[in-house]
Amino acid sequence: MPGWLHVQSRRLQLLARPRRPEALPVTLDRHRIYVLPTGFGLFLGTLLAVMLLGALNYNNNPALLLALVLATSALASALHAHLQLSSLRLRALSAEPVTAGQPLRLRLALARDDHRPRRGLQLSYGTASACVDLLQGEQVEADLWLPTERRGWLPLQRIRLSTLQPLGLVRAWGWVWPATPVLVYPAPERNAPPLPDTGDRGTHTRPDPLGDDLQQLRPYRHGDARRAIAWKHSARRDSLLVREHERATGNELLLDWHALGPLPHEHRIARLARWVDDAEREGRRYRLLLPGQPALGPSSGDAHRHQCLRALALMPAA
Repeated sequence: MPGWLHVQSRRLQLLARPRRPEALPVTLDRHRIYVLPTGFGLFLGTLLAVMLLGALNYNNNPALLLALVLATSALASALHAHLQLSSLRLRALSAEPVTAGQPLRLRLALARDDHRPRRGLQLSYGTASACVDLLQGEQVEADLWLPTERRGWLPLQRIRLSTLQPLGLVRAWGWVWPATPVLVYPAPERNAPPLPDTGDRGTHTRPDPLGDDLQQLRPYRHGDARRAIAWKHSARRDSLLVREHERATGNELLLDWHALGPLPHEHRIARLARWVDDAEREGRRYRLLLPGQPALGPSSGDAHRHQCLRALALMPAA
């Protein structure tokens, strides 16, 4: 029976708006906000119906007045719950990529088009949920932690915004369906072998303005950056001198897809992902070669790591 109820609930969700992914920002209007009584609300409704019947049967005016006042309060709370979500806007969402198997932090930016405070808002996505309040600020951020299972683009499903405010008699909710997938890196191999030996053990250098080692001082030339001027040495020589830096280029790693021929397709991706992390951890420069794609690198750093892991995550399935 629980499985049947879950299937029926999923079918009803397909009838709710929106029926397809939509671009952000998204505003909840009256056409996409739904209101139904909670269990406590149904109990109160039954109690008020009994009170009304009893008051009419015995011609008890105070009881009739009390029942009508309580019914009016319940209807007002339903209207207030609807207004809690009305004109609520999901401006943007973002997520930093994580490796498959780790929870992904989805950050949602909520705002409002009016000055009414919003309290007790709940965002839910599957088993993940978060509670936020929109009081004086114009925008608030909420975090949802989503489970990840496999690499590649993770298409987002419906995100529910709901509230039980102010009295918990009704639940008002609406759906947003962002058309913004998030990226999941491949899970690295757990017990991978050491980084491959490329055979290049010599260390060479080349001029590089972003290098770490000072190569020489030379006279200033038109177009040189001001930050490269050696002011102390220039003061002693009465002429502008410029620092020239160099960067070591030897011992660059080659991470080649075709060199892992005996391994299965997904196993190759996991090993290359581990080697990319190991190369970054050791501060090595590396080049990644994948079939059907231009070589990535040689380079290092967060941007290069993201570029390589993104290429591995988006590799077609075997």
